[in-house]
Amino acid sequence: MYIQKLIDNGYPVKNFAKDAIIYEPGMHPKFVYFIKAGEVRMITVSEDGKEFIQGVFKAGQYFGEPALLLDKKYLAYTIVNKNAKIIAVSKQGFLKLLTEDPAFCMDLITGLSKRLFYKSMMLEELANEKAEHRLETIINYLFLDINAGEKLNVTRQNLADMTGLRVETVIRGVKLLAEKGSIHLDKGKIIKC
Repeated sequence: MYIQKLIDNGYPVKNFAKDAIIYEPGMHPKFVYFIKAGEVRMITVSEDGKEFIQGVFKAGQYFGEPALLLDKKYLAYTIVNKNAKIIAVSKQGFLKLLTEDPAFCMDLITGLSKRLFYKSMMLEELANEKAEHRLETIINYLFLDINAGEKLNVTRQNLADMTGLRVETVIRGVKLLAEKGSIHLDKGKIIKC
């Protein structure tokens, strides 16, 4: 809805190839990025090179607004997961959209609240030493976006990156959760019961 409005108002759509970096830590924000197609992940990287996924943004969503609104440098990388078509909106354009469209304002508040909730939940989970509990919490959170019987579209590596666990630990944990009946597996895919 907002994306078509941006296109109708003359904002150009730019193509980004898989693995392209849109912004990285330390860069000064200039835009909010609206995804017309594709997928982008936001990550932080530890000193030893391990990725930790902060969030995944899909078609119809946008990212980059917290740093832009606060005029603070980016703290994470945003990297294209799947070839993407993205509209970059300047701070002035973004503020205009907020002031002219109350529904968009509410959408922004809801989106930021969901991200804050996710980060609070993950902070609590990372403090919990039980890997199985961390894994079950993130899977249940991801299940909120899909219907019963649908597969969870994440890899074991994605789950490891989201929970701070090793892939081997995630593999064992997923098997344990399936044995307990907390999740259903079909040909290695996690299915929402």
